[in-house]
Amino acid sequence: MAGLTIRSVHKNYGDVPVIKGVDLDISHGEFVVFVGPSGCGKSTLLRMIAGLEDITDGTIVIGDRVVNDVEPRDRGVAMVFQSYALYPHMSVYDNVGFGLKLAGTPKDVRDAKIREAAKVLQMEHLLERKPAQLSGGQRQRVAIGRAIVRKPDVFLFDEPLSNLDAALRGDMRMELARLHKDLNATMIYVTHDQVEAMTLADKIVVLDGGVVQQVGSPLELYNKPANLFVAGFIGAPNMNLVEGKIAAIDAGVATLALGDTPVSVALDGSTTLKSNDTVTLGIRPHALVADPNGPLKGIVQLIEQLGNETVVRVKLSGGTEITAVLPGQSGHAVGAPITLAFDPSNAHLFDADQRRVN
Repeated sequence: MAGLTIRSVHKNYGDVPVIKGVDLDISHGEFVVFVGPSGCGKSTLLRMIAGLEDITDGTIVIGDRVVNDVEPRDRGVAMVFQSYALYPHMSVYDNVGFGLKLAGTPKDVRDAKIREAAKVLQMEHLLERKPAQLSGGQRQRVAIGRAIVRKPDVFLFDEPLSNLDAALRGDMRMELARLHKDLNATMIYVTHDQVEAMTLADKIVVLDGGVVQQVGSPLELYNKPANLFVAGFIGAPNMNLVEGKIAAIDAGVATLALGDTPVSVALDGSTTLKSNDTVTLGIRPHALVADPNGPLKGIVQLIEQLGNETVVRVKLSGGTEITAVLPGQSGHAVGAPITLAFDPSNAHLFDADQRRVN
């Protein structure tokens, strides 16, 4: 296995820039997840690492070797796609070993590698079956097994679970986490599903418009989003974002007027904010509580009873809609008034340039 370094990588399609100067360091054994909305460049960046897309400018290093001009098969990477791409007429055994057979691997060596991969993926009992006899999750295991037998330096996954139903996705997430631990492998994983990113990643790379917005551990991104985009993208349900103005600043604390009650939020020591500046207050739905003395007053628009918690959609008096996740089974009703409060230490504040300032 090996680490990977990306320096000033660009990708243009004609005159249209898609990847705009990406710099990344991925250590040996890390599980790194690329996330972002559709069209952000995450799959394009993965395909550039694999050698399936040319690099317009910049350098990609795998291990200690620059691979810009190296053919995909010689880069030491193995890629698992969204589609399983299995040969329907071949058994699982032959599908897993097909690449080794094409490479001229001796039959006894090939057999040992296939059976080793099957053991790791707990699919030894499936080796004689055809793809049509397998579930979606089992087919994805076969596709992963085909990558494992190559013993690559880096595993690349392009939205491998998106074709599975919710229950299978949960099971396969656990399988991938276990596989990463067992193989001690360097893995790069592309997804639009932030739950996958939060549960699988050692490090998350958030992309938007071909630009890296933030890199960090899942909890770093959740607790300290660098900007408004990351704040709104990471977390489920999404962070509530409420625009307002600063009423006053005193001793590094900003006072915001929200509804009938002022809210105090500590600022970063380097901030240049001043009174009357426009800011955006960010509050996680789980940080809100029902409190008759709270600053956020509104009308309940929608209720989702989930048993252990209740998701409440609220329209504030100023017209902004926010989401609160309240513990237990709420007695609130659609159309009824509600007042919400939060601990200011759990609040996030963003300036007019969308940067976090606390």
